[in-house]
Amino acid sequence: MFKTVIGLEIHVQLKTKSKMFCGCDNKADEAEPNTLVCPVCLGLPGVLPVANRQAIEWVIKTGLALNCEIAEKSKFDRKHYYYPDLPKNYQISQYDAPFAINGHLEIRNPNDEIRNIRITRIHLEEDAGKLVHADGESLVDFNRTGTPLMEVVTEPDIQSPSEAKIFMQELRSILRYLDVSDADMEKGHLRADANISIAEIRKPNDEIRMGIPVEVKNLNSFRMVERALLYEEKRQKELLEKGDKIAKETRGWNDTKGESYSQRSKEFAQDYRYFPEPDLPPFLTKKLFDIVKLKEEMPELPAGKRKRIISDIEKEKGYASNIHLSLVQQLIDEPILEDHYNYFIEKGIDKLFALAFVSHQMWGKLKTGTNPDQFHKEVIFSILKAWQEENINSTKAKEYFELSLNNPESIKSKLEETGLSEEDLNVVIDKVISENPKAVSDIKGGKMEAMGFLVGLVMKETSGSANPQFVSKIIKERLQ
Repeated sequence: MFKTVIGLEIHVQLKTKSKMFCGCDNKADEAEPNTLVCPVCLGLPGVLPVANRQAIEWVIKTGLALNCEIAEKSKFDRKHYYYPDLPKNYQISQYDAPFAINGHLEIRNPNDEIRNIRITRIHLEEDAGKLVHADGESLVDFNRTGTPLMEVVTEPDIQSPSEAKIFMQELRSILRYLDVSDADMEKGHLRADANISIAEIRKPNDEIRMGIPVEVKNLNSFRMVERALLYEEKRQKELLEKGDKIAKETRGWNDTKGESYSQRSKEFAQDYRYFPEPDLPPFLTKKLFDIVKLKEEMPELPAGKRKRIISDIEKEKGYASNIHLSLVQQLIDEPILEDHYNYFIEKGIDKLFALAFVSHQMWGKLKTGTNPDQFHKEVIFSILKAWQEENINSTKAKEYFELSLNNPESIKSKLEETGLSEEDLNVVIDKVISENPKAVSDIKGGKMEAMGFLVGLVMKETSGSANPQFVSKIIKERLQ
């Protein structure tokens, strides 16, 4: 038997106004190459770094959100290695005294099990630049050099590629709620290196023989994290089943081909020659930062918000509603959706009804590129109110929602045109009942398929504007 063991090293670009150790603008995505640089981030002789207080505070804030211990004392170190886009030939990072240690994050895996993933450490460093490969040449853009880069390192507690993906998604939600990073994986704000090994469980006493770890580098989408780890899990298991050895190495991921490839051997530990950064003093973290105040200022985090929303719905309904967590997750992942949801329930829309609409219809539109400015709260509320009060059916509600995106002014008249009063509806139902005695007799005799026939006739008479559930309810009352 085999057991998958995964640990993640997740790099997060912090969205401070300036870089980590200088005053350069920290908006590398929006600038022409090599325009946001200075002698400090270019590593010119004689310059001195000054630590970005905001970046350190945000790392501490993230540590608190991930249930970490905040260090009494911390420091920066020099990590030496050569890379074309690292102009100093060393990186200011943290080695043995990070800002936060020993945390954890709870996730719910695809089997609906709560899993507690331990956080080893959270440290702060500066990012390297960016290499651009084109037409057989490599160009260097130093704009990103010196960007504050937070690294979250987990223990090897993750047991499947799907759990790794879920962990990344939960972490991204937390980072966005803390407002410390845009965490946009497509722009490189959030990327992961994954260490994966296959442990062998030996019978009869279930002895676990740990596997050889392989590192897969620079995974920059949730889909890529899961695909790369699924591939590597399969590759390693097949090698072990054949009796081959796993090479301890670093591998890259080719997303087009859907396969990993060897980059370099890791048989010998790389000596980065760490030593304390001589140009920056150690930090007495708890003296420099008000940890109690940071805790008090902590926003409601995703896990707490999910529980509260579900609890509120169940209280309103008076019973456990078995709400699918994905609906709530879509709501809390998109601030524009949560804002609309809160508006609708404040105006009297049923909480579960509002959740389903926002997380299905509105979220679906966002994912296909609809501009959030096309969502008009008052107009959508009027549609939901008419639907909830059973003046229109679901088909009409969705049709009007589509129309409201580009022509919100037309919705009021549409609702007036197709809105059917209860009195008018009763007239139609009475007419259908009187003209179809056989169907009425079948229903009274227990043949409930005849109900669909009568409801269909009412829908035809009302040009599809009636609510079929409401029509069925009235017919049943008439025939009792």
